[in-house]
Amino acid sequence: MPRIFVTGGTGYVGRPLIAALIARGFEVRALVRRGSETRLPTGVTAVIGDALDASTFASAIPARATLVHLVGTPHPNPRKAAEFERVDLASIRASVTAAVSSGVRHLVYVSVAHPAPVMEAYIAVRIQGESMVQASGIPATVVRPWYVLGPGHYWPLVLVPLYAVLRWFPSTRAGADRLGLVTRRQMVATLVQAVQLPPAHGVTTLEVPQIRRADGGV
Repeated sequence: MPRIFVTGGTGYVGRPLIAALIARGFEVRALVRRGSETRLPTGVTAVIGDALDASTFASAIPARATLVHLVGTPHPNPRKAAEFERVDLASIRASVTAAVSSGVRHLVYVSVAHPAPVMEAYIAVRIQGESMVQASGIPATVVRPWYVLGPGHYWPLVLVPLYAVLRWFPSTRAGADRLGLVTRRQMVATLVQAVQLPPAHGVTTLEVPQIRRADGGV
């Protein structure tokens, strides 16, 4: 099985993803800031570095590995536009640079569903990230959730009745499906499946309806 390198491994999706990969027998390395090693799941190899600087971690990525990029601004909202540029964009730029120099065989990038009428700055940065991934020439999987439900992230459940109404009308059905809610369990299952089934070439994009169908026993 391919070796896995994860950025953002101490985060909301990163921790359960690493645990799921290790449970399946994958060898996982995770990039962390010094002092955050204890926040990683048991069984992962910590790589100390800066997610915004490829030179600090590129040499630790195994050749022919799969790189899963999860770094991003926590709890994104429209007031964090500058942070999206500083963290989200800079980190995917660094990951792509490191992936190319280390001979990564597969890139997995968590982007965001679009188009959408809100979060324009966030979406713009993630679209730039997708462009960088595609320009790398490395076979890639781009995953586009909108909002990921889970511990501490349940407030959008109040919107479920609205989504149900929007799906009744042909003019709004596609948007409601594209910008629907997914669970953290579904995201982890989707990412595990992406790791297990890399594309031979080009970029495979997984939207909300595909994420919702993921299970994989996670």
